[in-house]
This record gives sequence, structure tokens and C-alpha cells, in this order.
Amino acid sequence: MQISFILRKDKINKDGLIPIRLLITMDGERIRRNVKNVKTKIKYWKNQRVKPNLKNEPYNFHIEFNKELDELEDRIKLIFRYALLNNILISKEYILDKLENKNFGINHITPDFFQSFHEFIETNKTIKALTTTKKYVTTINFIRDFENETNNKIAFDSINTEFYEKFRDYAFEKRNTLNNYFGKIIAGIKTFMNWSFERGYHQNLEYKKFKAIQNNIEVIYLTKEELMELYNYPFESKRLVHVRDFYCFGCFTGLRFSDIKQLRASNVYEDYIKLNIQKTKTIDHIIPLNKFAKAILAKYKETLYEPLPTISGQKFNQYIKECCKIIGLNTPINITRYIGNRRIDKVLPKYELITSHTARKTFVTNSLVLGMKEMIVKNITGHKDDKSFRKYVEIAENFKKEEMDIWNKI
Repeated sequence: MQISFILRKDKINKDGLIPIRLLITMDGERIRRNVKNVKTKIKYWKNQRVKPNLKNEPYNFHIEFNKELDELEDRIKLIFRYALLNNILISKEYILDKLENKNFGINHITPDFFQSFHEFIETNKTIKALTTTKKYVTTINFIRDFENETNNKIAFDSINTEFYEKFRDYAFEKRNTLNNYFGKIIAGIKTFMNWSFERGYHQNLEYKKFKAIQNNIEVIYLTKEELMELYNYPFESKRLVHVRDFYCFGCFTGLRFSDIKQLRASNVYEDYIKLNIQKTKTIDHIIPLNKFAKAILAKYKETLYEPLPTISGQKFNQYIKECCKIIGLNTPINITRYIGNRRIDKVLPKYELITSHTARKTFVTNSLVLGMKEMIVKNITGHKDDKSFRKYVEIAENFKKEEMDIWNKI
């Protein structure tokens, strides 16, 4: 295959400008195509490109014209390379069709989108938390479902505004996906696209325009009175006692479920815990122990369960709801979620909303309500996002305002 550009001297105009023709020669066959909007004079044409004009002459657009010719030549080479890699029979019609196809580009010869996503997941397994890896797996499965159910072929260059809009409609209309969950899927896509862009897998940057939707949601936590009732309740089942103690330890320390689960006796000191935080990769993070946390640890010291009994996340969330139901956490809680612009309201008893995540929220909220300084709470919990932490501060401030209103009733 040979590519050349020639002057069409039979088409010279009154100003002496001559249009340029693309000539492709392959297997004895010639393909001709005029190059749109590129014309020059004979005296400026050299080595199949437009050379600069003399200083005393008007600018002849040699930079713009040569860029046009270079890009066209690169595009033709790309078409040939793509055809060879995919064992496609090259014909005149095939080449002209791809030249006119504006969606055909460099991304057609990059690695497969899904294979690259699996590579991304495997590459990050050793440096990302298990929960993060699971989110990436969820993301790729969601995209694959979208491709299969809508017949929208996914490739690097198809991740554009049109994809985002179709993907969003699929999530809200077909899957009834909540806005915040959809936002996490979009965040996962953007992370992967950044990773693959840095490796030269694509040159598509349209994904940067995608918006990860996020609505504010209710902060579910146990009040100080509810927490102490749970802490002191005499459960008859050892299973429920273990789950209660594990949960309450999170409420008294602010540790995540994943960090409590990896806790070892060697992490426990007399007045504090020192451990490496899994999610934030913080090394030797120190958490002071209050008397309630110490009492829970003392309960299991020198037993089979030291420092604490552990359980899978799924079973844990099931059993802690059972505990909270037994102690009578039946307060109706109004939950509002959004699927696109569709509002979903539910009223649920509080015990149904208690999960492992609410233990950390319970610690933060009650610590602020009891007067602990924001800076100290953030230092203990390792919160780095001021926006997410602010919602706990607002709850504490509202609680204090309600308490102050007692004076108005005198």
C-alpha cells in the first residue's frame, strides 16, 4: 500500500490555486479522493507538502494544510492496520467507508474494553481495599449488562456523551438504580478511563464530562441512650452477644467494620489501639480506648475470640438488625431516595436500617454531641473529606439547639 498526494493541475483556478488529490495504490488498484479545502500554488508544493511562502507574500496556510494532509495519511494507515489486525479483506469500498466514518479512530485498534477493565481490576488488587475491588467488579458487570440488553457495543471511543445518556436512562428506567449508586458506577468508569488513558489505550477524554450524581441521604445512628441500651442488654444467644459486642466496639472507637475484623491482639495496648487502616492505607493509626471499648476487649482477653469475635459482613448485618429489634428500636424513620428525578419515600422501623456502617456514624455523631472537638474526632476516625464530615457536625449542632430550647419551656 502506498499513499501519495498530487496536484490536480487540470483544476487550477484564476488565482493560481490548485486542489490536492489523495492517491492510494494497493495491489495494482488505485483509490482517488480529493482533499477538501486544501489548495496551493505550484511554487509552494514540494515533497507532497505545502512549503512556507516568502516573507513579503501573504500567508499561504502551509501549517494548517500540512496538518490536514498528515492527519489524513495517519488515518489511512490506521484503517489498514485495523483491517490487518482483524483479518478484514481490504477493498476500495471499505477504505472509502472508513474514511467517511467520523466515529472510526485510534481507539479501534486499542485493547478490548472489557479485557482492559479486567486488567485494571487485577492490577489494582494488591493496592486497593477489597471493598474497592468489589466496586470495580460491580461496575464492569453493570456495563456488560448494558451492552447485552441494549445492543450498544462498548469500546473506548464509544464512552462519550451519547453513551452516558443511554447508560443513565438504562440505569434509571430498566434497573431502577438509585442516584447515589449510579454515581458510584460513573466514578468507577472515570477511574478506569483515567487509568487506561495513562497507559495509552485510548485518547478519548469525553468521559471527563460525566457527572457522578449524588444526593444527600439520612445519617442513621444510635443515640447515646439507644447505644447504652444495646450495650447493656442481656442477650441469651451467644451469637447475638458476639455481634452486639463487635458492633458496640465500632460505636465506641469509630473503626470501620473492615478494620475491626482485621484487629489482632498485638494491636491492642493498655489505653489505645494501633493498627494500619485498610481503606486509607494509614500506617500505625492510634485510636484511644474509652472505658466501654476496654470492657469489651477485656471480655474476650485470653479466649478463643481474642481480641474480638468476627463474622462475615452479610451475616453481621442480619444479626445486628435482630439485636436492635429485640431491644425495641422501632422508631419510624422516613427514608427518601431518588431514581433520576423520581422520588421514592419509605417509612421503616429503625432496626431495619442498622448495619455495620452505622457504628462509625454513631461514634462520630455522639462524640460531637458530647462535646468532643471536631479536630479530635476527625483525627481518631481519619476523615479527610470535610463535606462528608460536615453532616455529622450539623446533626450535633441541631441536637444542642433542641437541648437549649428546654430553657424556652420554663
